[in-house]
Amino acid sequence: MSVRTKLDLFKPRPQWVRYWVTYFGLLLGALVAKTTVRGRHHLPKNGPFIIAINHFNVADPPFVIYAVRRPINFLAASDQVVDWFNYWAIWLYGFIPTNRTRLGPSTIKTAKKVLKEKDILGIFPEGDSLSDELRPPKDGVVYLSAIMQVPIVPVSVAGLGKNIWKDILRGVRPKVHVNIGKNFGPYTLPKDRSKKSAALKDIGDKVMCHIAALLPDKYHGAYRGNPSIEIYRDENNL
Repeated sequence: MSVRTKLDLFKPRPQWVRYWVTYFGLLLGALVAKTTVRGRHHLPKNGPFIIAINHFNVADPPFVIYAVRRPINFLAASDQVVDWFNYWAIWLYGFIPTNRTRLGPSTIKTAKKVLKEKDILGIFPEGDSLSDELRPPKDGVVYLSAIMQVPIVPVSVAGLGKNIWKDILRGVRPKVHVNIGKNFGPYTLPKDRSKKSAALKDIGDKVMCHIAALLPDKYHGAYRGNPSIEIYRDENNL
């Protein structure tokens, strides 16, 4: 049995709160970093849809908010250790607490409600920010897209490094690049449970290759050399 943490008590703030906090994201993206956004025209005009984002840094969410400029319901790990200077930001915006080893019923219920209300769900498929290269995803993004039949929008964030707050305090503004790709899916999962696991992995790898197509080659990690990446790059035309 997992031990509940303070983060398990979090939930997304009301939409109007997240709307106004978006302006903080705009301020952060404009002042503390040199932020470039490409592909905003690829965002669907209306929800519901899922944004799937690589996760190299705990400071990724504000830059996703900066790029999308709409309220987002993020799923985030509730068993992670959050430094005090990051804690206040996630408290202000809120998120859907997620167990990184297994999607709990309350997480699924809340995420489905977001999509039923035609809002935007933000997911970091890799589940943590312990690497600066892409890793295989958890099943959540594919599972939720399939059961709710909503498209996935790939988004990449690069350039933050691991010491963004130290850089900022030193007066160094990192060059952050946020790319938004064309949406794809939804897919259909097989009803046969014996085949579902393989399908989740196969589609999950496709999701990560769509994200890889928005990143320089050095970040591709587990997907380095995958031929699908170049195909998706051509589709995005960025």
